Parts: sequence; C-alpha cells; structure tokens
Amino acid sequence: MAAAQGLPRWEPTARIVLGLLGLVLSVYALHVELSRERDPDYRAMCDLGESVSCSKVFTSRWGRGFGLVQLFVAKDSVLNQPNSVLGILFYTLQMGLGLSLSKKAALALVICSWVSVAGSLYLASILAFVLGDFCMVCVSTYVINFALLYTNLKRQKAIEGKKEKTG
Repeated sequence: MAAAQGLPRWEPTARIVLGLLGLVLSVYALHVELSRERDPDYRAMCDLGESVSCSKVFTSRWGRGFGLVQLFVAKDSVLNQPNSVLGILFYTLQMGLGLSLSKKAALALVICSWVSVAGSLYLASILAFVLGDFCMVCVSTYVINFALLYTNLKRQKAIEGKKEKTG
C-alpha cells in the first residue's frame, strides 16, 4: 500500500517504531522525574553512576522547559512542563500526522522534526558541557529525533513528488 502511495515501503513501519520508542522513553523519563520528586532517594534503572544518571538530568533546571521557560515564567508555572511531557506530545503528533498524506502534514512533520533536532543538539550540549553527565534515555531520544527527521524528509520528498506528477 505505501509503495502505491509513493512513500518508501519502510516509512510507515519506521514511523510507528520510532514514535513508540520515543513515547516509551518519554513516559519512562516522566516516571523517573515524578518518582525522584516524591522520593529524593529514588534510584532509576538508568542511574548507573555519578556521571551516568538520567534522574540527575531530568531533575535539573534543563529538565523542564529546556531550562528556558523559567526565564520567562515562574519555575512552578503550568507552562514550565517537564521535557518528557513535550516528548510525549511530539511523538504522539509524529504518529498522528503520519496518518495523513497531505503536503501540509508532511511539512508540519518536517518542521516539528527540525525543532526537535535543534532541541536535541541544545540539550546534548547542556548534557556534555554543563552537567557533565551521560543520560542513556536522553541520548536515545536524540537518535530517535534524528531518525524521525530523516524519515520525514523522505516522506515529504515522496509526497511532493507524487503531488507534482498527479497535479
């Protein structure tokens, strides 16, 4: 079916797998953050050492609103959500918009992916140069975001090519 629509055969499966992996990682990150807030002694499975600790990263200033939202609103504002909540929204949007074959949906997917990759690069630099930590969950989501960008660029090219041929 996907080949008949002009999309690469692997695209729908890749989108679902990447979206679900991102969703699972984001839900896990939210679980770790909320558990750590309730119990400061909580030790997550992804906490392997002093400099390999996802809970340290998730509960840092940069774990909410990319560390930027609190510059404009109160730290406990409803607008200053955990990055994991933004991830849950992003991966759900990627899977949902992926159901549409419209040019507008393809463009929205690409734009959202570029934003997520920019956010990933920003957070990766914070991780490495400010926090001096390695977060397996974080790095995994960065890889997923780059893979989704690639997938979305291929999708957009296929949809625009199809529309030009039929238009």
